[in-house]
Amino acid sequence: MTYKLLAGAALALTIGTASAVTPAAAQDREGWPDSFTVGTASQGGTYFAYGSGWANLVAEELGISGGGEVTGGPMQNMALVHTGEAAFGMTTMGPAAESIAGTNPIAPGLEMTNACAMFPMYQTPFSITTLKSSGITSVSEIPAGAKIGFGPAGSTSDTYFPRMLETLGVDFERRNGGWSDLGGQLQDGLLDVIAFAAGVPVPAVSQLEVQTEVNIVEFTEEEQQKIMDAFPVSEFEIKADTYTTLTEPARSVSMWNFAIANCDLPESFVYAATEVVMSDNERMVSIHRAARSTVPENWDKNKVMKWHPGAAKWFNENGASIGADMIHGG
Repeated sequence: MTYKLLAGAALALTIGTASAVTPAAAQDREGWPDSFTVGTASQGGTYFAYGSGWANLVAEELGISGGGEVTGGPMQNMALVHTGEAAFGMTTMGPAAESIAGTNPIAPGLEMTNACAMFPMYQTPFSITTLKSSGITSVSEIPAGAKIGFGPAGSTSDTYFPRMLETLGVDFERRNGGWSDLGGQLQDGLLDVIAFAAGVPVPAVSQLEVQTEVNIVEFTEEEQQKIMDAFPVSEFEIKADTYTTLTEPARSVSMWNFAIANCDLPESFVYAATEVVMSDNERMVSIHRAARSTVPENWDKNKVMKWHPGAAKWFNENGASIGADMIHGG
């Protein structure tokens, strides 16, 4: 598989930083890669914006060439990081659990246990967007046979949202694609609904709001509870100030996202990369507002993956209590 490396840090920065490294620091960097990639998802989604941002931040601070990589999302990122094709990636708890259990559709039967937890990112709300002109203001108003875009094939949205809507009795035709492409199709009348699973604000929805009038469809309390009973999600509320379309909070459900690292990466490298991201939340929030949840106290939201030793060391030094049984190789 070949992917396009995006937003790489400047090589001049790498050279300049390397020349300033002290012998002690150089010793600490033994085994570090010359460059790295972060598996994100399709352009127009939160993963791409957030992932490319923290990749560039780490590259800049550590003086290593690195950047975000367009992928199919959480399921594919688990495979890429497990095999080492990508050093880092991002995933959600559902796809992570399925991948570790060997039920990732990309490689059925392969237990992807060499992808380790690195740091908590944010919750992924499941939200529905339609054009205001469609008249669809609730899940029950989605017409039978509606064409619904679920994001890239194998993404968190594509894996769970169709099953959620089926649980709610919605009849639909399934469509896949990048979030930006699906937003264009919705605007052109080729889709009736987009079912997003992405950190908010979703760039594609924000762009749609600028170009046309949309409805952001919330779940009823009964629908919300039905989904929580059937899937590994929790209650969530999309704040009113997330989108200009919203005048009050919108009821939703969500799933936690974590950054992941190949378990074989040097402990000192992953420790340093984790420290860059977790020590400057203000800068992370400037990359994407969803990073307001990228804080040390959310370390306990990972109940699925073993931690990379370097990441676990940083968190345990900063208030966490990650046991040896949850650390790779421990």
